[in-house]
Amino acid sequence: MYRIAPSLLSADFARLGEEVRNVVASGADWIHFDVMDNHYVPNLTVGPLVCEAIRPHTSAPIDVHLMVKPVDRIIPDFARAGANIITFHPEASEHIDRSLGLIRDSGCQAGLVFNPATPLHHMDHVMDKLDVVLLMSVNPGFGGQKFIPETLNKLRAARDRIDAYEARSGRRILLEIDGGVKTDNIAEIARAGADTFVAGSAVFGAGRDEDPNRYDSIIGALRGELVRVAA
Repeated sequence: MYRIAPSLLSADFARLGEEVRNVVASGADWIHFDVMDNHYVPNLTVGPLVCEAIRPHTSAPIDVHLMVKPVDRIIPDFARAGANIITFHPEASEHIDRSLGLIRDSGCQAGLVFNPATPLHHMDHVMDKLDVVLLMSVNPGFGGQKFIPETLNKLRAARDRIDAYEARSGRRILLEIDGGVKTDNIAEIARAGADTFVAGSAVFGAGRDEDPNRYDSIIGALRGELVRVAA
């Protein structure tokens, strides 16, 4: 019912393959892969070559979040590099429907990402091409930020839209949250409607030691909070 997706933005980049293997072994469902271009957001991170390098280290889905503008040129590169899910921001595309179609034609699941102040209406006419809706609960660009509380109301509104669409079509769209997710708020976020949770510093901040099981406790704690919500 719920998916936990540790964000590599907070991982140890000097041993990225090992980090991926360890979080998946500790119970992560997805790997969240943040791509920033120092244009759409004020930071510069990683590209398709790094995605391709980590692909052999896990069979878990790689969830590529494109914080770049424009998006269409780079979508096929990430699909070839092993991405399973590709999401982008509506402000970064001249034709949202076309960009979503390009992702799906490239063999990946497609999604839209909404910044804290971006209205949800961008999804209304492309629901048939959406597999994921990702809400940012921080302003994109840097890890370690605090969760913006107003996101809970936006989650509820997004959940209403998604549930209404599922009732009409029978097709499920996942609702993902990214930013400031921790053990002390993940249950409240789940109750507001999220089913997929990106956690960066909360997971990878758990330690830099050599113990391959060091992420067991934090991912277990996040999962335990979600189990209580599901019950």
